[in-house]
Amino acid sequence: MANIKKVVLAYSGGLDTSIIIPWLKENYDNCEVIAVSGDVGQGTELEGLEEKAIKTGASKLYIEDLKKEFVEDYVFPTMQAGAVYEDKYLLGTSFARPVIAKRIAEIALKEGADAICHGCTGKGNDQVRFELTIKAFAPDMQIIAPWRVWDIKSRDEEIDYAEAHNIPLKINRETNYSKDKNLWHLSHEGLDLEDPANEPFYNKEGFLEMGVSPEQAPDKPTYITVDFEKGVPVAVDGEKLGGVELVEKLNKVGGENGIGLADIVENRLVGMKSRGVYETPGGTILYEAHRILETITVDKATARVKSQLALQFADIVYNGQWFTPLREALSAFVTETQKTVTGTVKLKLYKGNIINAGVTSPYTLYDEEVATFDADEVYNQNDSAGFINLFGLPIKVKAKLDQKRGC
Repeated sequence: MANIKKVVLAYSGGLDTSIIIPWLKENYDNCEVIAVSGDVGQGTELEGLEEKAIKTGASKLYIEDLKKEFVEDYVFPTMQAGAVYEDKYLLGTSFARPVIAKRIAEIALKEGADAICHGCTGKGNDQVRFELTIKAFAPDMQIIAPWRVWDIKSRDEEIDYAEAHNIPLKINRETNYSKDKNLWHLSHEGLDLEDPANEPFYNKEGFLEMGVSPEQAPDKPTYITVDFEKGVPVAVDGEKLGGVELVEKLNKVGGENGIGLADIVENRLVGMKSRGVYETPGGTILYEAHRILETITVDKATARVKSQLALQFADIVYNGQWFTPLREALSAFVTETQKTVTGTVKLKLYKGNIINAGVTSPYTLYDEEVATFDADEVYNQNDSAGFINLFGLPIKVKAKLDQKRGC
């Protein structure tokens, strides 16, 4: 402990990191603590953060605006890959950690810090995501993870510690859900959600923050269009928008229509199952719009391989392996597949549902003249007989040989 003089802390101002600042000073000989907050769209959660960090013992606080980098370099590439973890999770927390941890490592090196500290628990995935990124950018940096060494065993005990040290909190014991919020999503864990038999209180005041439940959504559908260029969303309802603004706009319209609620029991990297409720209104719209556009712009063989690799891409992101050669190689493949994913998707949003209302692309592979049930001059239906004979040859040969063998 004696050689730890300066620590850079990944600071959110939440329960964990609020008590870590005084804990570090108590346990590391009054070391200097520099707090770093990565702004990936937490919104009002960042208000008053600097005052709070200084009052609880930090020497200073960096608030780094990472929203543009987060959306353009992490969110959109993952969405283009079609990566979804275990069928439902759109990786909202997972790909926010590498961009934050990368900046923390850069600041720690600039500040000449002896260690980086994070507030992730020993049961969670985030400890892996943070530390793998730190290893990629500051491989010799010491890492302090208080949850793995301190005597505190629960969130109630954390609140006890905070109260004993006069640390202000925005939560109480009754509403103490573990939450993670960014531009892409909001997660809810803990309390009644720990029992999968309990239905989430979607209609309870204050539970949902990014939208309403499907029951509370309007009785009239909302139509929107989303434009893509090479797989990147660039406009909503014909209005050109930057990535951050585009996600914000879709969050609003999606939230108003009850879009993007997911109740998941997922398999954590560390081995246990965990139940969480996720709000991802804009992201759910983008994933579905992108999927629809690919149905007319990506050929069958490529689509099949891409869907298989999407599972591996999702695991890589979930497991914190963003800065690895494999993720870079898969992203290169995805980028190649997106060259023709340009066009417009029209969607109908209605009470939590996203309904395809039309899709167009200058690179469409759909030929109405070939596919039509009406008369045409481009397809000879007699050709199919030869195809079927060849395609079914193995079946026919086996059947004839089985007959000879009396099988």
